[in-house]
Amino acid sequence: MAERNQCLAGWMARHQMTAGELADAVNDAIAVFAGRRGRIGERTVFRWLSGENRWPQERQRRALERVTGLPATALGFAPRTRKESDVRRRRFVGVVAAGTTAAALPLPAAPASAAGPPRVGTGDVIRLREALDGLAAQDAAHGGHGLEHAALAKAAEALALQQQSATQRVRQRLFALAAAFTATAAWSRIDAGQLDGADRHLDRALMLAGLAQDSEREMQVWNLRAMLARQRRDYPEAVAASRAARATAIARRSPLHASLAHARTAVGLAHAGDTRAALACLGRAEDTLDKADPAQPRAAWIAFYGPAELYSLTAIVRDLVGHPAQAEAASYRALAALPPAYRRNRALITARLALAQLHQGDIEHACATSGRVFTTMAGTPLPGRLRQTLGDFQRELIARAPSAHVANEWSDRHRIEWSRP
Repeated sequence: MAERNQCLAGWMARHQMTAGELADAVNDAIAVFAGRRGRIGERTVFRWLSGENRWPQERQRRALERVTGLPATALGFAPRTRKESDVRRRRFVGVVAAGTTAAALPLPAAPASAAGPPRVGTGDVIRLREALDGLAAQDAAHGGHGLEHAALAKAAEALALQQQSATQRVRQRLFALAAAFTATAAWSRIDAGQLDGADRHLDRALMLAGLAQDSEREMQVWNLRAMLARQRRDYPEAVAASRAARATAIARRSPLHASLAHARTAVGLAHAGDTRAALACLGRAEDTLDKADPAQPRAAWIAFYGPAELYSLTAIVRDLVGHPAQAEAASYRALAALPPAYRRNRALITARLALAQLHQGDIEHACATSGRVFTTMAGTPLPGRLRQTLGDFQRELIARAPSAHVANEWSDRHRIEWSRP
């Protein structure tokens, strides 16, 4: 029995691509270098996925590499025999020897269709999704502040493309990408603490998600709406937005998404003073996350969520309901589980750890812990949300130890760091 091609299946899942869409993209790529579209269909892709065809024809491999940006071997393909591999190598060497200059020239554009302008296809969707992933990586490392302009430009590009000739499926994906980029613009303002204007972006993102019929994007918007309301101290709205996120189709079928919605609800309820309900929601978040498959591909916007983030949100809830020792323990677990790429999140968790220590009366330890925030973010401006958390720490520090030497030293350093751009 043939072994399933998990590499190709994983790539398709990450890019939310069906077999028919991959076939279309490959056919379009063949047209670029062959002068006419290929003729492969879904059945060919299913044979690749099942492992029945372990080494596609040469022009199909070339087109796959063009569509995915990966070599065929990285997509799980391998020659059946050494002979075929040798033949391919000799052909490649022959092409290089025949003319290096020709090989260096860019590939010709696909011929224009007599029926109208070139069709927007899956390749455009992939390119925009990679740009979205790039913004997510910047957010993880440095924070979302400063991404608004780039995100809105990409949203406009996606909307301009969907007005051109495209299939209905591609149009929906472009609407979904426009929604995601617009939500990223809203997140940029939220993370920067610049709350004015975030509502407008979120309203538009929700509308675009509706046009895309994409519940993943709808949940993304409601999740951000809950965070925005919490920053505005509108806790009833924060809880309502979290519950709206829980009611989306993606949250009903995905334990990962449901867990995030429960955790957001717990934070809102804790801020509102409903300890019992907050802890109940936190328990549901833990239970549903246990059911999630960590290997399942996920969208870039929710890639941050997992055990580390749930520990972090647990620390917030526990501290708010008056359990600072448990909040401290949860913060340590969050820091231990957090992937290295999430630099901004590490700084936030460290600041909240310091607050939990402060709430236990451990002034010196709390000041030393909070000082690590500046080391973590060295060379990068502090995002607005992080500044707000440090501001909360300073106010509580002064209230608890107004004359302590260590508190004065921390305030002096905070003043210096705060003034940096």
